[in-house]
Amino acid sequence: MGPIIPNELIPAEWNFVFAILIGIAFGFIMEASGFSSSRKLVGVFYGYDFAVLKVFLTATIVAVIGLHYLDYLNWINMDQLFVQPTYLWAALVGGFIMGVGFLAGGFCPGTSLCAVGIGKIDGIVFTVGLFIGILIFSESFLWLQPLYENSFLGHITLDETLNISPYLIIFIFTLIALLAFFISDMVRKRVKKVFY
Repeated sequence: MGPIIPNELIPAEWNFVFAILIGIAFGFIMEASGFSSSRKLVGVFYGYDFAVLKVFLTATIVAVIGLHYLDYLNWINMDQLFVQPTYLWAALVGGFIMGVGFLAGGFCPGTSLCAVGIGKIDGIVFTVGLFIGILIFSESFLWLQPLYENSFLGHITLDETLNISPYLIIFIFTLIALLAFFISDMVRKRVKKVFY
């Protein structure tokens, strides 16, 4: 809930109410965007549909600009926001496994639950596999713990690591996103000519 509860603007008990409402809204938006379809999701990898790339890049840009603008207005304090700690090798290995799973199954964890919500068989199968993977990871955690906890880099951010202004990073990231939108449209048009 960001800094709303820590600043005691609302009672802590409302945390779960807002979490449920935000979760319902997020699931509705994903379903309305077509993200319960594995064909739409893997379209990024095959070049025929870049909706996932565009939606998530747009959401990231809007969020980061919004946060820094609110910080500029002194409506929030960026120091109160949680930064996930970085475990480099765990992130690389986990990211690779999730990427392979995404490509093979056509879903990520959130979109698979969205597909389950509307009764899609492939989403149910993927989600069962997801929970089997969670069980395997949990049961083998003592063996995986050195990989999981090694290469701890702390709570790092790009602006601190590169020692440049966060506004410059936002500007560069926005340019990269616009370039990605342009290139993805070119790729989609070429793929559409070949296969359709």
